[in-house]
Amino acid sequence: MPVTTLDAKTALIVVDLQNGIVGLPTAHPAAGVVANAALLAEEFRKRNLPVVLVAVAGGAPGRTEQAPRANGERPADWEDLAPELNQQVSDHTVTKRTWGAFSNTGLLEILQGEGVTQLVVVGIATSIGVESTARQAQEHGFNVTLAVDAMTDMNADAHTNSVSRIFPRLGETGTTREIIDLLDASRA
Repeated sequence: MPVTTLDAKTALIVVDLQNGIVGLPTAHPAAGVVANAALLAEEFRKRNLPVVLVAVAGGAPGRTEQAPRANGERPADWEDLAPELNQQVSDHTVTKRTWGAFSNTGLLEILQGEGVTQLVVVGIATSIGVESTARQAQEHGFNVTLAVDAMTDMNADAHTNSVSRIFPRLGETGTTREIIDLLDASRA
């Protein structure tokens, strides 16, 4: 289903577009993903709509079959947000330690405090941070929109599964251009 509408109070959630993540091999060029996310952030800021920049700083405790990706010490700038996002004082920042951005981060309270009813979610990785955050958002009652050209994954099949099978059940999908066009139309 293509994106049809944006609520008057829609926030942009940018997931894990930080130096340590955008430098990983991805199914689609990360530079294009970051450029589209940065364009959306600029458009949201122009309309005084909330922008939340999410960074991951570790993993949830618990045993997994797959070893953590990071071996050894991470570079000092690993958690730094991609400079192309042009972080502003008005942006909210959230640091997470699980896949989803709502767990123990205060994100729900930030969004409720701003009166937000809809989220546009972008970032890396589609099937992990983006999907988990979108699932949590939907469970909290937010309308969810996913900008599919402002996200990618380390695994192309996982990206395609999220976009084609999971996201249509969580909300609406569209391109960066379609979302900006809706921002223009809804605030004209």
